Amino acid sequence: MNQKHSNQQQAYRFKRFMRKAYSAFNSMHRLVNIGVVTGCALLFLHVSTASAQTSASDGQQQKVMEKELEEVMVTASRVETPINQTAKLVTIITKEQIEQAPVQSIQDLLVYAANIDVIQRGGHGVQADISIRGGTFDQNAVLLNGVNLSNAHTGHYSFDIPINLSDIERIEIIHGSSALIYGAGAFSGGINIITKKNTDYKAYASVEAGMHKLRGMEARGVAETGIAVNSLSVGYNSSAGYVANSDYDLYNVLWQTRFRLKNDSKIDLQLGYNDKAYGANTFYSAKFPNQYERTSTYMGSLKGEFGSKLKVIPIIYWDRHHDRFDLVKDTDYGRNFHRNDTYGANLIFMYKWKLGTTSLGGEVRKEDIMSTVLGKPMAEPHRRYKMYDDRANISAALEHTLSLDKVVLSAGLLMNHTTLLSGQYKFYPSLSISYRPVDKFSISSSWSKSTRMPTFTDLYYTTETHNGNSGLKPEKSESLDLNFKYNNHSFSAYITGFLLWGRDMIDWVRVDNKWASWNLTKINTRGLEMGVKFRLHEVLPALGERSFLSLDYARMHQSNNTLDLVSLYSLNYLRDKFTAQFHHQLYKGFSAGWYFRYQKRMGIYEKYESPEKAYNARYPAFSTLDLKLNYKYKDVVFNLSMNNLYDTHYFDKGNIPQAGFWLMGGINYTFR
Repeated sequence: MNQKHSNQQQAYRFKRFMRKAYSAFNSMHRLVNIGVVTGCALLFLHVSTASAQTSASDGQQQKVMEKELEEVMVTASRVETPINQTAKLVTIITKEQIEQAPVQSIQDLLVYAANIDVIQRGGHGVQADISIRGGTFDQNAVLLNGVNLSNAHTGHYSFDIPINLSDIERIEIIHGSSALIYGAGAFSGGINIITKKNTDYKAYASVEAGMHKLRGMEARGVAETGIAVNSLSVGYNSSAGYVANSDYDLYNVLWQTRFRLKNDSKIDLQLGYNDKAYGANTFYSAKFPNQYERTSTYMGSLKGEFGSKLKVIPIIYWDRHHDRFDLVKDTDYGRNFHRNDTYGANLIFMYKWKLGTTSLGGEVRKEDIMSTVLGKPMAEPHRRYKMYDDRANISAALEHTLSLDKVVLSAGLLMNHTTLLSGQYKFYPSLSISYRPVDKFSISSSWSKSTRMPTFTDLYYTTETHNGNSGLKPEKSESLDLNFKYNNHSFSAYITGFLLWGRDMIDWVRVDNKWASWNLTKINTRGLEMGVKFRLHEVLPALGERSFLSLDYARMHQSNNTLDLVSLYSLNYLRDKFTAQFHHQLYKGFSAGWYFRYQKRMGIYEKYESPEKAYNARYPAFSTLDLKLNYKYKDVVFNLSMNNLYDTHYFDKGNIPQAGFWLMGGINYTFR
């Protein structure tokens, strides 16, 4: 999406909005940077909940909004700091951008972020591997409203979460190792999905249909009862698939309740269920085109926020993921079952005093798995499961942030212990500085260390096609970045350079005609991220008040001490990615959004002429163009999406074809 850089820490808290509801939302239309924060669980951003307002002049409203942007306060390093004075690069995707984009899932949405690598295995969020700055899908923390739902079984399932697009307020993506922000698992970055908590409307409903027998629906209701705001959303999507064995059926249910207490204190409850069944055509091995997968996820969390000068934030959460995998659909051959549970609790204290803000946070997290193939043999089998393993992770973080006129300094330290490494306590420091010499320009830099434990799949997955390695070491990284950004009323721009040094990197490589889990001794990555956004309405009013053009580019180079290995993940990094977005008005209430991307992946994959015959090949470069047309009449919106307009034949992962031209249309209604 159009990339906005924001201060993301464990919490974003917007306060100075001149009481305009649109301020909190549209503030994300700027480049924002985020400071390093401590603690293992990210706090979600609290946004003003007033209804959308209309002014006499949209142009005047826009100018007021731009002025307010300069005053927005966000909680970076758990300290309220102006967004232009903080330090870590973050991409922000807003609810307005989601409404404008031709997408059916979060995974589709992230395709439009130039510095995010999205490896789609199927259509519309069936399964996709998301990585940041050359990392792998296992190296990102994935959170829902600050609750860490990263899957310890495998990162392939980290986005099996109960969320519908209509639920999302925004998505915040931190770039670079972020142990102090999200905990020890945020090796190359983190993604925090923030849901709506307001009562702007009573109900929302949408339906859509398209090629390949695509069907979709979402419904969301909101009700305020006393001190509680309750919402319930359900969603269903299905398709017969664009190639053989690429069909899917997806279900989501999400319940949320916010209890508003005295003195801005609050308690948030969320409960969710996600269910997927999909054809996994060559997902894990090109030798088996008829793979099939069925997954389900149950999750629940309770989070509080109490106090002002001394703030206390407790969080408890639970997540259960079931998976049935068929190597050959509806046969016992290669079939396996898994059940992964994650339990956790966080407690965070923040204290503001004359020398700045000090925060202390801790987390206890337990991960376990029962499986037919993953883990160690059980003394007594439990139903179909005969293997089991578990581990606990304990961490504590201390951080202090100090603001000195035009300079903001932050330093912190995370202590982490995992039972996977008995008796060892590891420390991960982080430093950041931001300098704003003038109002419209800022310079910032951050340095941090992080680690990642191997997943249960990395350790134990040994089948007809794979060999796990129970002796794997944890991955380690150190990162450094330097950011520049400029912002005025008509355009904004940013440029970021980064270095990441990785040690004992975990990958699956081809050995003796099987994929084997290895520690690659050294992988270093350096890269450049840059972008510019033009607010076209300032110079071409005929294009509409929300018209813009954004151009973003990311380039990376990787060096390692490995031979020319055939790698499944780490060595197949995205070297170049360019995205362009152009949104404009066609007529009253009628608008268009154009989305272009070009990308080039490095590395080698096994190209199969048949299930028995393969040879090594390089990834080709490709580009795609998508278009979405929207027509709004009062509270009804009609839309038409045309993905892959010039029918590019491409793949993100070797041998897994992606969809060609796909036409979809829909209608949604908001009841206020």
